[in-house]
Amino acid sequence: MRKIYADLHIHIGRTSAGQPVKITAARDLTFENIAKECALRKGIELAGIVDCGSPAVMQDIDALIETGEMVELPTGGLRYRDATTILLGCELETVEEDGSASHHVSYFPAREQLKVFIGFLRRLVTNLDLSSQRCRLPARQLLRMARSAGGVFVPAHAFTPHRSPYGNCVRRLHDMFGEAGLAQLAAVELGLSADSYLADRIAELAPLTLLSNSDAHSLPKIAREYNVLWLDQVSFQEVLFALRRERGRKVLANYGLDPRLGKYHRTFCPECETIAPTEPPVLSCPLCAAPNIVKGVLDRIAEIADYPEPRPPSHRPPYHYQVPLQFLPGIGAVTLGKLLNRFGTEMHVLHQATPDELQFVIGQKLAQLVIQARQGSLPLLAGGGGRYGRAVADDSETQLTMGW
Repeated sequence: MRKIYADLHIHIGRTSAGQPVKITAARDLTFENIAKECALRKGIELAGIVDCGSPAVMQDIDALIETGEMVELPTGGLRYRDATTILLGCELETVEEDGSASHHVSYFPAREQLKVFIGFLRRLVTNLDLSSQRCRLPARQLLRMARSAGGVFVPAHAFTPHRSPYGNCVRRLHDMFGEAGLAQLAAVELGLSADSYLADRIAELAPLTLLSNSDAHSLPKIAREYNVLWLDQVSFQEVLFALRRERGRKVLANYGLDPRLGKYHRTFCPECETIAPTEPPVLSCPLCAAPNIVKGVLDRIAEIADYPEPRPPSHRPPYHYQVPLQFLPGIGAVTLGKLLNRFGTEMHVLHQATPDELQFVIGQKLAQLVIQARQGSLPLLAGGGGRYGRAVADDSETQLTMGW
């Protein structure tokens, strides 16, 4: 058994032939480039690619297996160059009876099960080649469909104000899935503007495993949030054991952005372009009283929470705030290249490089920023309304305290 770094929500921008998949994602975000980035630069040994339901992406997968670049594992997953295991995922948009929409990811152990699922979708999705398409089903029916094809089901970025279960569909997952469906969820994904401390203010989430994933739309964004799993082998079956906390497998830790760095942490008013500075929940603009606000994740959780403070279950692992290297002021492409040339992967820089080693490569000031990012002690300005928060080199700019 050993630690495995895992990012289970990564998008594909284009196929190897240049065909669009995720329109808003980078062109170089192909299936093979994701595998290379995870294996050679990020140090991510387990990656969930969530656009594998596209038939055009499936052709890229088949080609890599034919050339021997990847092999299917008998216990599920595709192993790339004996360095990174890929989980085959498919993100879809569901629609409830009231018209509200949310995103969910289904993961499958092998191409055979995924192709069965794609067969189900052909009558429900207008364009299967594109990412995160609307499937004209409510979430509880998609859950049953995924499970019948041999997959597991995870609600995605569960609290964001657009296309998420808690953010714009229901106050409780029980209302969306029912008692039986809620027990069948493999896990729940937090999203960039939330953390496990916020989620643990909602009672129904206590039995569930929580995931922190990047939802990457470009290669540099891979592993801006990730999980540390305790596994015997890096395969689909082992991941399933970890999510269910069976046979000693488990999620050891979640690593993610401080929620203030997320794009939707606080309520945002598009009329006066103001991010709420006051105590949550803010449900209308405190300056111009405009009703059409973008409700922040913190504000939504404060609105629907069962508890005023988190009540984590005994199985909940620690959530570590961590600022990715690309978010740090002063660390651009050249400096990042120096770090990777010296230490190999971003995971090594973030977790293992000593202060003295970092200082030798990038100097004392930037080394201190990396250490502060590792410790979660960087001053931050909160994001909202689709604008990321940001780290600052000192606390002179910050006007918000931790948790706001």
